[in-house]
Amino acid sequence: MISPQQIAYVLAVYETGSISRAAEHCFVTQPTLSMQLKKAEELLGHTIFHRDAYSMELTDFGKSLIPLLQQIQGDFGAIDRISQIYSGTYKERLRIGVIPTVAAYLLLDNFREWQTLLPNTQVFVEELKTEELIEALDQRKVDLAILAGPLNQNNYRVTPLFMEEILAYAPSISGEVLLVDQLKDLQPWLLNKGNCLRTQMMQFCAIDEDLPSSWNYQGGNMDLLMRMVDQQGGYTLIPEYYHPFASQTTEFKSIRDNQGSFPGRSIIAVSAFRHANWDSMEKIVRSVQHKYGKPVSKELELLSWK
Repeated sequence: MISPQQIAYVLAVYETGSISRAAEHCFVTQPTLSMQLKKAEELLGHTIFHRDAYSMELTDFGKSLIPLLQQIQGDFGAIDRISQIYSGTYKERLRIGVIPTVAAYLLLDNFREWQTLLPNTQVFVEELKTEELIEALDQRKVDLAILAGPLNQNNYRVTPLFMEEILAYAPSISGEVLLVDQLKDLQPWLLNKGNCLRTQMMQFCAIDEDLPSSWNYQGGNMDLLMRMVDQQGGYTLIPEYYHPFASQTTEFKSIRDNQGSFPGRSIIAVSAFRHANWDSMEKIVRSVQHKYGKPVSKELELLSWK
């Protein structure tokens, strides 16, 4: 059986993609790490990585091995945690990644409650776009990811949190409900690429990726896009639960397509199946479910982030 240190080296190479960066991460020399990696492969009887001048790619055996090594390392962490708890030296750390269009309201709504629920836990929250967040999960840089679903990956625990309607901010259109066809001749103000709300907006509103150059502005946050709508006209889309935190306005409208459906998204929590901090993560998950849980209309059309 390979040693805990060899497991750490294998995972470091997987996470960093190179021997040199893995060695730097583990505070050892490259020859030391290379030697231990080779010994691990000899003990296992299979090659873990394809080696070339530019990267370290997993072999088929390596792809099957990595999830097991991550579980084992997680168990080592749990053992260390128990030891520190009984020694009175333990301070839990929880790293949470959230996509920007959810973080915009989730933190203001919930952070104080999280501090009450987890008084002895250091909680670190980082905004990441969806693809970046999934990569951070794979590399174990975050413990809990909160993003828009669906996520079809069997190697993670996926917990539904809530569903929310996607509203239109379109001051030039009167009424509380508008048809998606009414948006076709208006300028769409989009979040930049990588934001799932941009993809969902383009899907439901049938926006062409190759917009005319005069319409090709891409904003970095929802408040800025709303200001651009106020100044230049057009519309943008806003998540339902961001509404209370937006500027004092009544210009948010429900959107309907020709079948009477309205756009929405499913927000999910994603984590490893076996995690030493799951008890704390579950408290956060339950608090969010309780905060935003409500009956869902059958007319809600869930949009994919891809």
